[in-house]
Amino acid sequence: MELEKVLGKLNGHSPKILGSETFSKYAVMVPMLQKEDGIHVLFEVRSLELRRQPGEICFPGGRVDADDVDEAGAAIRETVEELGINKEQITGVYPLDYMISPFGMILYPFAGYINKPEEIQPNPAEVGEIFTVPLSFLIENDPEIHHVQLKAEPEKSFPYDLIPGGENYKWRTRGIEEYFYRYGNRAIWGLTARILAHFIEIIR
Repeated sequence: MELEKVLGKLNGHSPKILGSETFSKYAVMVPMLQKEDGIHVLFEVRSLELRRQPGEICFPGGRVDADDVDEAGAAIRETVEELGINKEQITGVYPLDYMISPFGMILYPFAGYINKPEEIQPNPAEVGEIFTVPLSFLIENDPEIHHVQLKAEPEKSFPYDLIPGGENYKWRTRGIEEYFYRYGNRAIWGLTARILAHFIEIIR
């Protein structure tokens, strides 16, 4: 290949996250609402009938579909479907930092305000129950952070003969931080807690 063609290819390339075209894309909403004692953040408890993560605490959200205008549209659509409200009841939708999980997923979080929260009717097929936490509590109480170490386990056919050290190769250990918020008998953790912590960092 000629140098001119190589440089032309490079010049026409728009950088993106390497491998992101194969990632699953999800969007979630951090829903705020007004109560007598101030602003609250709403959480869902996933239905026990769901195949994936039943009983887990989460924010409304789901996969970004081809029919969605953009990631914000997906977050709004999922919130409408899961909480049984009208699209017009969701206002002030703003993006937070997106996240790339080690499991091939890009997560696009948004924060939004829900008007007329008394009209919420959770979809029982997806939502077991909902609850709220005062924003003041979340601002005043930092999350617990615990560490999980991930161990490298190559498959049986891994070509050790092609790497320095062979089977004694010193794999770089990798750890992840798991965030936890305790509120009464509730434990908010995982990606939900990490998004929540980021949201609190922004508004503090």
